Amino acid sequence: MPVKKIITTGRVPVKIYTDDIDMAAYQQLVNISSLPFIHSHIAAMPDVHCGIGATVGAVIPTKHAIIPAAVGVDIGCGMNAVKLSLKAHQLPDNLKYLRFNIEERIPVGMGAHKDNIRFAACEPFKQRIEAILEKHPKIVKYNRNIDKKWMSQLATLGGGNHFIEICLDQNNDVWIMLHSGSRGIGNAIGTYFIDLAKKDMGIHLKNLPDRDLAYLSEGTKHFKDYLNAVSWAQDYAFANRQEMMKIILEVMQSILPVFEITKEAINCHHNYVALEEHYGEKVYVTRKGAIRARIGDLGIIPGSMGACSYIVAGKGVNTSFHSCAHGAGRRLSRTAAKNKFNVKDLENQTKGVECRKDKHVLDEIPSAYKNIDEVMINQSDLVDVLYKLNQVVCIKG
Repeated sequence: MPVKKIITTGRVPVKIYTDDIDMAAYQQLVNISSLPFIHSHIAAMPDVHCGIGATVGAVIPTKHAIIPAAVGVDIGCGMNAVKLSLKAHQLPDNLKYLRFNIEERIPVGMGAHKDNIRFAACEPFKQRIEAILEKHPKIVKYNRNIDKKWMSQLATLGGGNHFIEICLDQNNDVWIMLHSGSRGIGNAIGTYFIDLAKKDMGIHLKNLPDRDLAYLSEGTKHFKDYLNAVSWAQDYAFANRQEMMKIILEVMQSILPVFEITKEAINCHHNYVALEEHYGEKVYVTRKGAIRARIGDLGIIPGSMGACSYIVAGKGVNTSFHSCAHGAGRRLSRTAAKNKFNVKDLENQTKGVECRKDKHVLDEIPSAYKNIDEVMINQSDLVDVLYKLNQVVCIKG
């Protein structure tokens, strides 16, 4: 579907790929579009919903400035998926043992490994993060001992909407799919620079429509430092997903029949900033809950636990800044979901999926999210569907 709604009340237009948008998210998009450094327009994906300061599902091109809160605190959060040579009938009838074994090997929530088991994978990151923390030691105050803990959190899942899934596609081929980001260190970096941007703006902060839209401008004291730190966190998030995938494969190889990896879908960010060229100019593109979808780019668009997911190929549409949705998008806040639904509802909505079905994951109930199939219809101009996946195992923090 083409653009369905255009907001014209700001300095630049906002082009929205859905009619399903709440007023809080609408106002956030208006706020962002009023900033003086937005390039051309803002694109809002069909999973768009309210975030902190900046809207989730927004693609924000900026000239000579970056909004740290638009990148967010889960810097580099994204997806990884691989297709296996296994078929559905080769999976055990009872998948609980497989789930428990993966959960035993990969810490979830705020957890970390007991030792730095991925030491070799940490090595490329040590010198860079030490230099960042030496220049900005207050980052550590945002997450105690994170200057050391980041190593033991490599290859860990996190909580909230992060997950590991075993899925089946339309051909009954088995896939592994996971969703995670830069863990505690990324959160500390993001929060620190969001606060620093507010401090740097000083009295000019009051001129913004929202304090969380505080920005760092090229040439100012902390701009390059932020780019350096956010680049590190994005690389760390990418590696975090790679290392988790290695562990999952080790677990499955120890339990299931011999198999091979037949296709890697992609390891892609959906909370990040990158320097790209659009409409004839080099700009910083912040994708807050959106993935890059240039012609042929492979992407992963997950639904909620209990709903299907999609492997897609991008079409490179200019209006979306070569982007598409990153998932279903929340319809209800976590608190609202817990208030509206109970464990029985969760059990009913996740029938056939081996997963936790307790009050601690109730905020992730499928009904808290938009309908993923409607999201896909609304972005049919942006991507082609290659595979439709249905999960049979889902692990959450």
